[in-house]
Amino acid sequence: MTQWFESDFQFHQLYPFEIQLLANKHWTSLDIIRKAVQFLAPKDGVKVLDIGSGVGKFCLTGAYLKPGTFFYGIEQRQNLSDYAEGAKNVLDLMNVNFIRGNFTQLDLKHYDNFYFYNSFFENLDGSEKIDNTLLYSESLYNYYSQYLRNELEKMPSGTRIATCCSWDDEIPADYHLIESQINTALKFWVKK
Repeated sequence: MTQWFESDFQFHQLYPFEIQLLANKHWTSLDIIRKAVQFLAPKDGVKVLDIGSGVGKFCLTGAYLKPGTFFYGIEQRQNLSDYAEGAKNVLDLMNVNFIRGNFTQLDLKHYDNFYFYNSFFENLDGSEKIDNTLLYSESLYNYYSQYLRNELEKMPSGTRIATCCSWDDEIPADYHLIESQINTALKFWVKK
């Protein structure tokens, strides 16, 4: 199984060619995932949610790196969720679960820490879309950002968030920026 995690190119071979073409723009690199996972899973037993998990790259890599942590991914698109399940079966990982749906349908209190890779940006004009299966609008971007911020405010002290390529619209004021890396693209937050 190790060979799948040696490079982004190797990992992307888990998916059909049309998904591989989207990878560099829409899914996190393994280098960033490794750093985020170390921050989000500081001990065994933590439950990490990837909001907008796509084909599951973050969760699958996290599950491989941290077998004592459980990773969950929420994704609206059925086909991407199916690709994530297929890759999970190939990798035979037991500490990962994919949920098909909108993150607004989840109770975030069931999770300890969160990963967010700008999954709302598709709603903004001029952004590259994965496909045309969803409705897109700036009002949806604003709604999702506000909704996530409100839900994160309800989380207990010590909750961790790793964001990548985000404008931080979704981060509540009571989360402290601990560290930023990779020219501030990757940020680590902890609730006070």
